[in-house]
Amino acid sequence: MTMPALPDPDASRLDDLDQAALHRSLLARVEAAWQLCRELHPSLPRPAVWLDLRGKCAGQAHFARGGLRFNPVLLAENRVAFLVEVVPHEMAHWLVHHLEDGPRARPHGHEWQTVMRRLFGLEPRTTHRFDTGRASPAPYRYRCACREHAFTARRHSLARRGRGYRCRHCAETLVYLGCHAS
Repeated sequence: MTMPALPDPDASRLDDLDQAALHRSLLARVEAAWQLCRELHPSLPRPAVWLDLRGKCAGQAHFARGGLRFNPVLLAENRVAFLVEVVPHEMAHWLVHHLEDGPRARPHGHEWQTVMRRLFGLEPRTTHRFDTGRASPAPYRYRCACREHAFTARRHSLARRGRGYRCRHCAETLVYLGCHAS
């Protein structure tokens, strides 16, 4: 594996940052990754950046909106790893999409993997390993014959509107128990 093309951030400095400063660090990292990508593709448009992603996903290249979305909870809880891994991951998607055949490329296919390895010097991983407990709380509790299940607000809403859910183990219909604070 080659050395990372972007310098590793100072972990002790990142730990001391408040939310606004951490968000500025994310923007600076996106800018550095974009500049690096422009060495290969000078006409690559600058992506807009939003910190509005929720749930288990750490980042998303959103081509229709013209930018990159990031999860602020996962950023705050995984500062160094987020800047080192997630920003290049999403910027690699951004770059590949804007190449000539990019829109037809598989999301984590050969082109994306090549960008991760050769440009960013990182092992291409399709998913992160962050604890998503606080980023994706599932406070709605359901029960079957064999266990308790935690539902997100979205899944709970679908269940309340009549969508039925069954346990994959005992096949019994899940019954709502109530909401617990996460």
